[in-house]
Amino acid sequence: MSAFWDWALVAYRAPGVSEACLELQDGAGQNVPLLLWAGWTAATGRALDDDTIEAACDAARAWESIAVLPLRSVRRTLKKPIPDIGDAGREALRDQVKAVELAAERHLMADLEALIEAVPGAPRPTVEALVAVARVWSRVVPRQALTTLAERLPA
Repeated sequence: MSAFWDWALVAYRAPGVSEACLELQDGAGQNVPLLLWAGWTAATGRALDDDTIEAACDAARAWESIAVLPLRSVRRTLKKPIPDIGDAGREALRDQVKAVELAAERHLMADLEALIEAVPGAPRPTVEALVAVARVWSRVVPRQALTTLAERLPA
């Protein structure tokens, strides 16, 4: 296990975090592992400079376009009954696709963790890290939703 992965598992289970993340993903086009990474760097005092944020967004875009989005699309398609496909087989396959989607996100998270210094420092404001990453990720920065997420992430 990695320090970031361990932190992300706890953070995602905190009250309201998963809902805030999914709203940012589905409503604002943000990348959840990237936002969790920004939150983790802030909570653990790891410095983010412009080059590191750009490299993180590049890695997230690559993983998202090649693996995560196609897998998510298949998983969501398999969620509803499909004519001529049995429910048991469809649901079993959906579970397998979900596991592969999670594995792809975990590989992205390992790549993100490798971009920064291993030595933590003093915690920094979470919302600032989230906004800095979101600003490079997309043209629109969903500041209110990011503030909500920052308030819910563990320090």
